[in-house]
Amino acid sequence: MKKFTLLFITAFLSISASAQLQDAVERFQFDPSVSYNNSIPSPTEYLGYELGTQYTFHHQVMSYFEKLAELSDKITFHEYARTYENRSVNYAIITSADNHSNLDKIRAQNLKVANTPNSVSVNEEPVVVWMSYNVHGNEPSSSEAAMQTAYRLVASTDSETQNWLDNAVVIIDPMINPDGRDRYVYWYKSSQANVLNVNAEDLEHDEIWPGGRTNHYWFDLNRDWTWLIHPESAGRIQVYQEWMPQVHIDFHEQGFNNNYFTMPGTTPRNHELPADYEKWADVFGRGAIEEFDKAQVNFETRERFDFFYPGYGSSYPSIMGGIGMLAEQGGHSRGGRAVETNDGYVLTLRQRVFDHYKNGVSIVKTSVENRKALVEYFQDARSQNTQKGNTKAYILPNNSNDYTYDVVNLMLKQGVQVEQANDDFNIRNAFSYWDGNASSRSFKAGDFIIKTDQPAHLFINTIMRRQLEIKDSVMYDMSTWSAPLAYNLDAAWTTSNIRVNTTQIDEEVVHPNGITNGNAQYAYVIDWNQRNAPKALAQLWKHGYKVRSSEKGFTKVGTEYSRGSLVVLLGRNLHKGDAIHQDMKTIADYADVKVAGFNTGRMDSGSDLGSPSMRPIEKPRVGLMIDSGFSSYTAGQIWFLFDQWTEFGIDRIRSGSFGGLDLNDYDVLILPGGYGLNGTFNENSRERLKDWVRDGGTLVATEGATSWLTKEESGISSAELFEEEEDEDGDKIDPAAYTRYKDQEDSSGLRRIPGSAFKAMIDNSHPLAFGMKDKLYSLKFSTNALKPDPSFSSVGYYVKDADGVLASGYASEENKEKAAGKAFAAVQGMGSGNVVFLMDNTQYRMFWIGPARMMQNAVMLVPGF
Repeated sequence: MKKFTLLFITAFLSISASAQLQDAVERFQFDPSVSYNNSIPSPTEYLGYELGTQYTFHHQVMSYFEKLAELSDKITFHEYARTYENRSVNYAIITSADNHSNLDKIRAQNLKVANTPNSVSVNEEPVVVWMSYNVHGNEPSSSEAAMQTAYRLVASTDSETQNWLDNAVVIIDPMINPDGRDRYVYWYKSSQANVLNVNAEDLEHDEIWPGGRTNHYWFDLNRDWTWLIHPESAGRIQVYQEWMPQVHIDFHEQGFNNNYFTMPGTTPRNHELPADYEKWADVFGRGAIEEFDKAQVNFETRERFDFFYPGYGSSYPSIMGGIGMLAEQGGHSRGGRAVETNDGYVLTLRQRVFDHYKNGVSIVKTSVENRKALVEYFQDARSQNTQKGNTKAYILPNNSNDYTYDVVNLMLKQGVQVEQANDDFNIRNAFSYWDGNASSRSFKAGDFIIKTDQPAHLFINTIMRRQLEIKDSVMYDMSTWSAPLAYNLDAAWTTSNIRVNTTQIDEEVVHPNGITNGNAQYAYVIDWNQRNAPKALAQLWKHGYKVRSSEKGFTKVGTEYSRGSLVVLLGRNLHKGDAIHQDMKTIADYADVKVAGFNTGRMDSGSDLGSPSMRPIEKPRVGLMIDSGFSSYTAGQIWFLFDQWTEFGIDRIRSGSFGGLDLNDYDVLILPGGYGLNGTFNENSRERLKDWVRDGGTLVATEGATSWLTKEESGISSAELFEEEEDEDGDKIDPAAYTRYKDQEDSSGLRRIPGSAFKAMIDNSHPLAFGMKDKLYSLKFSTNALKPDPSFSSVGYYVKDADGVLASGYASEENKEKAAGKAFAAVQGMGSGNVVFLMDNTQYRMFWIGPARMMQNAVMLVPGF
C-alpha cells in the first residue's frame, strides 16, 4: 500500500508539472492569428516538442536554420567561424525573394552610405537589422526565440510580414557562443528531474563551475566585440563590417527575479554618440512595450544597464554609427524550465522564449516603420557632422617590439583607415598619454597615423581617447579602455593637421622575423624585448634546447640586447648537432621573432655569453588553480595567455584536488583571482604551500589571491596590505556611512575603483619585468595595494603623486591618495623559492595586455633566477 501511494504521488506531481508547462504554452502563443506556409515546418514541428518545454542543442538549432534555407527563397544561412571546440557559428540573411536576388547590390549601396556618407542620397534602400542571440551560453532562451523569429519572417504569408521583408534585410545570429551554450545545455539535461522542480535551490538550478556563460577559454564574449581576441568575435565582425547594419539588438538574460529589460538604459553614456541616439533607443523600447502591455508581461526601462563600455553587443554597433540595443529577459542559468520568483510567480522557459520573440518581431517592425530616418541617422553618424572634440589624429610610433602592431591590425579589422608616414615629421602640439600635456615631438617615417576625418570617427575616438567624459561614477563594467594605455604604447594625439605624405595600409602588419648568421658557430640569441619572445622560449623548450637568460644587457656590433634575452649556446646543445641551425630558422618563422647567430661569446660591452649572469632556465612544471574559490574569468585569461599566445602548456588543477596534490610535481603554482580562500586552503594546506615555496617553488598570485597571501589574511608571506592610518580620535569613518538610502547606489563608485588606469613605475632590472618599459598603465579595480617594504622587491608601484596617479577612468580623491606610491607587483624570497604578487590583472580580457609580460616572466623566468 505504501509503495502504491508513493507511485500515485509521483505520478500526480509529474502530471502537475506537465500541466504547468502546458499552461505556459497555451498562454504564450506565438502570434496564432498569423497564417503560415504549410510546407515550412515550425520549430515545434521540426524539433518534435514545443519551444520552451526543453532546451535545444547547438546542432539542432543550426539544423533548423539550414532547413529553412533549404525550403525558402527568403533566407540564406552562412558560417562565419569555427569555435575552439569546432562548432560552427552562423548567421542567416532574411529578406524578400526579390531582395535576395539583388543582395549584392543592396549590400554595396549600404556600404556606400557607411563609407562615403556625404556623397550618397538615401532613397529606397532597405534598412539593415541585425539581431544577436546567446552570447552568454547560460542565457539560453534567446536561441530558442531566434528559431521562432526566423520562422515568423520566413514562413508567414501575411502582408505585414511581406512588407517588412521588402523594406528590411534582417540578419539573425542565432547563437554567438555555441561552446558555452552546449556546456550549459548538456549540464542542465544531465541535472534535470522528471518532476519539474521550481525551487531555485534545487540542483537543476545550480550550475557548476565555470558555468556556461563563457566560451571555451572562459571568456565573456560580450566584452570582445571591439578587441576580437576570439574566433567567434573575429568572424562575426568581419561579416558585420561587410553589412554595417543600422539597427542591432543583443538578446540576454538576467537573474530570474528581474522583469524584462528593454530600452532605453541608464547612465553613464558615451557622449561621443549623436544626440538622437537616446531618442531612437526610446522609440524601439516603446515598440516592445506595446507588445508586452498586450501580453501582460512585466518589464522595466531606464533604471539599469549602461552602454558605456564599447565591447558589448549593445554598445559596439552604436560606435559604428547604428542604433545598438540590449534586451534582458529574467531567467538566466537558474531559470531552468520553470522557477518560482520571489513574489511567488512561476517564470517558465516558454515565457522567456515568448518575450524575446515578441521583442525581436517588434524590432523589425519598428525598423521598417522608420526605415528612411534610421538610414539617415546612420549616414549622419558616419559623416563628420557628428564628430565631437577637436582631435585631428592619433599617432603610434612604429615599434615592432611592443603591442603597436596589435592595435594597428585591430583598427584595420574594424574598418578604420590607418596610414603610415613616408617621411620624418614634427608635431608642435603632440599630446602625451602619460600626463595629457602637449609638446613639440618628432616622429619617424613608418610611424602610424589614424586620422579622425573618416567615417569610423565614432569608433576611433571612443577607443583612442585618453579619457572619455564621465558624468556618473557608477558603471556596469569599467571606466577606461583607451587602447594606447591598455597596450602600454608611447602614443600621442594632436589637434593639428599632420603635414606629411602618407601611404594607406591595406594589409595587416607583421612582426619582423628571421635569422641572421644562420650558420652560427657559437650561439644564437633572441632579444627578450620582442613581442613574441616568450613564444620563442616555449618553442626552444619544446625542441629540447638548453636555454639561458641574461640577467644583464649586452651589446654586439652596435645592437643592444635587453635583460632576459635568450641565449642558446652550441657547446651546451651538442645533442642537437647540425639540426640546431634549421631549428633556429623554424622557430624564428613560427614565433615571429628575430634570431641572431654569433660566432663568438665575447660581447663588445656588458656580459659575455658565457658569463655567470647568463642564467640557465629550465622548462618549469606549472599548475593553475581553478574551480571553487577562483575566478573563472581570470583563470581563463591566464590559461589563454599561455595556451594560445605563448603555446606553453600548463596544468589546470581543481581546488578540491589540492589536498591530494603532490606539490613536488610542480615548479610554479598560479593562484588566479580568488575569494574566500581560507575556506579553500585549510591550515594544513597553507603550511604545505609555505614549505613548498621554501623548498624552491614559485607561487604566483593575482588579484584577490594576492591579498590572501599577505600577512593579514593567510600569513603565507610577511607582505602587508596598505591600511589607511587612523585619525587622532581612532578609526576613520567612511563618509559613505552617512549617505542617504536613496543615494547609496549612486555613491558606490566613490568607494570602489571601476576599472581605471593608474600610472606606474616598473623596475625592469628585475626578472619579473624583463622586456618591459619602465613606465606602465596598470588597470586597477580593487582599492588594495601592498605596503612597500625592504623585505620584498617592489617591481611595480603606482607613481607617488596622488594628483597625477590616475591616467584614465574614475577614482575618488581618497582612493588616489591610498594608491599613490604603493606596490602592485612584487617578489618576496622565501627560502629557496619566491612568492610573486600581481595585485592587478596583467592580461585583462587579453586586451589590457601592457602588463602581460609580468605573468609570462613570473612563470618562465623567475624560477630560474
